[in-house]
Amino acid sequence: MTESESPNQVVPRSSAKLPILATLVALAGLADAIYLTVHHYTATPVPCGVAFDCEMVLTSPYAEIAGIPLAAFGALAYFAAFSLALLAAFGDRRMWKLFGVQVTLMAVFSGWLIYVQAALIGAFCQFCLISAATTLTLFVIYIVSIFAKPRPAHAAS
Repeated sequence: MTESESPNQVVPRSSAKLPILATLVALAGLADAIYLTVHHYTATPVPCGVAFDCEMVLTSPYAEIAGIPLAAFGALAYFAAFSLALLAAFGDRRMWKLFGVQVTLMAVFSGWLIYVQAALIGAFCQFCLISAATTLTLFVIYIVSIFAKPRPAHAAS
């Protein structure tokens, strides 16, 4: 690391576009996870599309850890992703790196959950798939940020 690169160096405002996009996507994931958590605790059925069997997935033994619905853990994960992306949007590069770790772990776990739905339960929940797509989107945003070239602040005309 050079003297000009400190770990908490402030990111220029033009570099905040991807973290801002990530905050919005994380909010969508948070809404989905809260929706499923509320349905779990109120024991109301989740409206599901014709090609899906949400109740089979959401009432399976894989839907909880120690009596807590996975959706509640998802809500915490999305809130963490939202918070880290928001802090990164305000210029803290360390938070964007932590965001990357967070969404990588979320993407791996989402992949596992899709496997569980397909191979072990034999049914899919559309809200669970929306969550997986949201997590994948967050992961892609982070990957794009790694390969995106920063634009100079003032281009010579």
